[in-house]
Amino acid sequence: MITKRRWATAATTLRALTRTLPGLALVAGLAGMLPAHAGELLASLQLGKADTVLRGDAKCTACHDETGKDGPKVLSIGKTKHGTFADGRTPTCISCHGDSTAHMKKPQGDAKRPAPDRVFNKSVPAEVQDQACTTCHKGGNRMFWASSTHRNRGVACVTCHDVHNEGHDKARDKATQTEVCYSCHKEQRVQMSRMSHHPVPEGKMACSDCHNPHGSAGPKQLKKDSVNETCNQCHMEKRGPFVHNHQPVVEDCGNCHNPHGTTTESMLKMRPPFLCQSCHTPHAAVQPQLKTSPVTPGTGIAGWTGPTILQGRSCMSCHTQVHGSNNPSTSSPASQFMFR
Repeated sequence: MITKRRWATAATTLRALTRTLPGLALVAGLAGMLPAHAGELLASLQLGKADTVLRGDAKCTACHDETGKDGPKVLSIGKTKHGTFADGRTPTCISCHGDSTAHMKKPQGDAKRPAPDRVFNKSVPAEVQDQACTTCHKGGNRMFWASSTHRNRGVACVTCHDVHNEGHDKARDKATQTEVCYSCHKEQRVQMSRMSHHPVPEGKMACSDCHNPHGSAGPKQLKKDSVNETCNQCHMEKRGPFVHNHQPVVEDCGNCHNPHGTTTESMLKMRPPFLCQSCHTPHAAVQPQLKTSPVTPGTGIAGWTGPTILQGRSCMSCHTQVHGSNNPSTSSPASQFMFR
């Protein structure tokens, strides 16, 4: 004999199952196998309604099923967070698409059924589409969405996000996120394919590790308030402050590096010494203690000339601490960024 306690346990289990679409189908299939006195259990679960995803959506799911005959397949939303029974914030079809009375009734004489009150495609302005999303998704890392670059250029939420997908939003999955971004940012795709790049193609990083696509207070929709703060999340040894700061480094890491990728090692914009000489006047003189060869006639220095430095050498062969140094220097400013 089944005791009341066991029925209570079964009720708890069945309620948990009905929170997902596959579980709902399973419980409905078990209904005919249960004894007659289990009617109260089914009544408590409210399975008598014809709703397929959420309560109140039956008038939509009666036509919009997985056959795709009357529009796109939409029932897969039941496998996402937007189809969770246990969450009281979960929206219904009407929450996003509106009452759509004319769409459901199809007035006589109309050859084509009117569209729902709110549709999500390029024919509708982005701000109208986003109203359905920003009603719930606001604040936090989306607080700058209204002033973000994406928003001001007509990018809607559904341009990147797939709401009805079976629990797999390409924009939120780091394994597929970059392809979503590359659909617009084609220049960055090319840069990431170059020899020196961050490990984004390898799957160890994603665009959202540095950028907040919903907007930010910093430049280029970076997660932090400046380029340097964003870089220093990983490159903490370059943070400083140092006794001798290299001013271009203090201003912006992007003065020397292109974070999306270059053909030069360390993602430098140009190879040294040309990168250094874009700011520093070229020179061929070296410190007296480095003069180990006879003086070249007419130059006054020990075998070091302008062409010698340019060919196969780098300023960083000597100036190794280009991001900043704590080394004392009382004789020459040039030696501040050397390792001693």
